[in-house]
Amino acid sequence: MRILITGGGGQLAAALQTELTQHELFTFPRTELDITDREAVFTAVSTTTPNLIIHCAAYTNVDGCAKDPEYAYKVNGLGTQNVALACQQSGAAMVHISTNEVFAGDNPAGYEEWMPLSAVNPYGRSKAAAEVHVQNLLLRYYIVRPAWLYAPQGRNFIHAILDRARSTSQLRVVTDEIGNPTYSQDVAKAISQLIETEQYGIYHFVNAGSCSRWAFANEILRLAGLTEVVNTPILGKEFIRPSTPPPFGALHNIAGKAIGIELRPWQDALAEYMQEFVIK
Repeated sequence: MRILITGGGGQLAAALQTELTQHELFTFPRTELDITDREAVFTAVSTTTPNLIIHCAAYTNVDGCAKDPEYAYKVNGLGTQNVALACQQSGAAMVHISTNEVFAGDNPAGYEEWMPLSAVNPYGRSKAAAEVHVQNLLLRYYIVRPAWLYAPQGRNFIHAILDRARSTSQLRVVTDEIGNPTYSQDVAKAISQLIETEQYGIYHFVNAGSCSRWAFANEILRLAGLTEVVNTPILGKEFIRPSTPPPFGALHNIAGKAIGIELRPWQDALAEYMQEFVIK
């Protein structure tokens, strides 16, 4: 299969390149493909003639989106529309990478794939708009919603916690934000399985289980041998930031499980990641 990947410099795109080695890949980082430029998107697709486009490119700075919602929609909403239109014109199928933040987080039981979108912040609204564009323009699409992604590339919650712990031995982490810590490599593996099925639709690809940010931090500290670090639980209202995350953002993988695609527990994935990339 010929596969074009947008957002080639990102953590999920990097993981996909290691999982999709049996396919012919065309990877475009942001510096080579601006998804807000429709002509550039159409040119990239016409010159590579992919069977499938995996759309990873996005503006994922959640607080940045809150400060500039118009730019968030330009990249995440209209940029995705451009990619979907290119798929429509070329006949390529599409994998669109979304987020758990398309939901309000007001359901303590978490979210299944078919629940209505209800974003509460500009990032989530821009990604919800992207999903609508994909569904309105295409018949052959997969919408994949991960959550709390981490990978060796770039900064993430794990390395932020470790840096803070090692420099101060004091942490204050919110205990009323719930989600699914998810290893990018596991999502990439699930996507590689999914695209072989042609079972189009919406999927929640997250590591199994959920926890609070505070509990996530505690597990990171335990695995790193930093159990002497004081991790004080706080409420989200005590941590002032431009964006408001969904408090109960946990996703349930119902659709993927129905076709045999399951991700391992988040604790197992984190332990492997820590062993490979953190613990020396």
